Amino acid sequence: MQSEQNELIKRRLEELEEIKKLGVNPYPHNFKVTASSKEIISSFQDPENDEERENQKNNLIRIAGRIIAIRRMGKATFCHIKDCEGRIQIYLRKDDIGELSYKILKLLDIGDIIGAEGFVFRTKTGEISVHATEMKLLTKSIYPLPVVKEEITESGEKIVHDAFADVELRYRQRYIDLIVNENVRNTFRIRMEVIRSIKNTLERHKFIEVETPTLQTIYGGANARPFVTKHNALGIELFLRISNELFLKRLIVGGFDRVYEFVKDFRNEGIDRTHNPEFTQVEWYQAYADYNDSMDLFEEIIENAAMDSLGTTVINYQGTEINLKRPWKRLKMTEVIKSKTGLDVVNMPLSEILDYMKKKNIDIDARLTKSKGLVIALLFEEVCEGDLIQPVFITDHPIETTPLCKPLRDYSLEQIENMKTDPEHVIFVERFEPYINKWELGNSYTELNDPLLQKCLLEEQEERGRGGEEEIHPMDEDFLRAIEVGMPPTTGVGLGVDRLVMLLTNSYSIRDVIFFPLMKPLDK
Repeated sequence: MQSEQNELIKRRLEELEEIKKLGVNPYPHNFKVTASSKEIISSFQDPENDEERENQKNNLIRIAGRIIAIRRMGKATFCHIKDCEGRIQIYLRKDDIGELSYKILKLLDIGDIIGAEGFVFRTKTGEISVHATEMKLLTKSIYPLPVVKEEITESGEKIVHDAFADVELRYRQRYIDLIVNENVRNTFRIRMEVIRSIKNTLERHKFIEVETPTLQTIYGGANARPFVTKHNALGIELFLRISNELFLKRLIVGGFDRVYEFVKDFRNEGIDRTHNPEFTQVEWYQAYADYNDSMDLFEEIIENAAMDSLGTTVINYQGTEINLKRPWKRLKMTEVIKSKTGLDVVNMPLSEILDYMKKKNIDIDARLTKSKGLVIALLFEEVCEGDLIQPVFITDHPIETTPLCKPLRDYSLEQIENMKTDPEHVIFVERFEPYINKWELGNSYTELNDPLLQKCLLEEQEERGRGGEEEIHPMDEDFLRAIEVGMPPTTGVGLGVDRLVMLLTNSYSIRDVIFFPLMKPLDK
């Protein structure tokens, strides 16, 4: 296979030299395009008489694209080109485009990029095509593309043969993947429509788009290990953002009441079908609102994204039908645990919960066994997440899972103080995680704006870090100062864009919805 490819490259290099000898630049600077394949095909109307037919011949368009099929017939050639919106047939005759251009045409291959000027017509077989009066080579390709053959069955089904199907190679050479696999191009079209829809929904609710730093001196906003780098000129250690939460809250403090940001977050964690170290997230923050308001807006955003990109809220993911239409169920974490296991984890001793987990062969880090809240959260993940197929909000999590969230409003300040000293009692917070298809799709809080409690919880995180936990929130004194200045009642949400696109495009792996996923170098 490699020797065959080398021969093809050798032949293309020889063709390139032949083109240059003919005095033609195989890489010109520009070509003015006036129409796309989609526009041409959708707007064409068959002429009703000779006058209309003659007018069409005089109505010239200019189109450019990559050759994906070519059929030579002596002094005439049919080829299909693909542009950003689809494909269209070009009909080229030596008498129309001239002898020099036709010599160039004979030296072209699948993968080369051409421009054509001509008029639109329908062939005898019924295909809308462009009859070229001028042809220009725009790019001579050297590296051959995989030859993908399409067959249309009698029932109208399209069957693709010899597709560019090696998954790892597709991720490494995404540019080829996009050229030859139309379903991949469609996945990323849907991704762009989803992002546009989310922005439109947020802006209808009067949110404004902002920007926050990717390089941070202190990372925070999530429980995750960061990527570490260094600024040479300043001689300081920096971290790639794991979340933009703390900066967006600073903007709420500064008087921007509704803000959102699409970001690349970076978390130094494993890679699997739903995790990539670099991923896209949108976070939004709303002053004078709580997590109930965020649940309402979250399900609206997902429903709108489905309708805007697919035209339906009913999707099929890997054989499972899921309905994204509002309203979604809202269930407390402890209620779901009780329904699944029969355990009343709020009122039973921690030791009994640990005994149950041991019987179920649920592994637990010994450092976490002293925290009833963390044990409850782990129990939920291990025994309940697998049942959460249809959209649902899991609410009211243990306070140990995050130091950035308000305790439930049912607690008095005295109860909170007493519970903090009693390891058998758990404080629950106004936090929700939306689940679809067993996946956590986001995270949201009624944000903690009590500076004294915030400082206490971040100090506890530091203490856990000294105890050996790696994924903790570090102390951020400037963030604490911002909360001390005064943050209004606020709710915030993070939504994983990549996982949402996976669902809406029926993509098995997160790498299928990221243009250029992280790949281990071939020589490693």
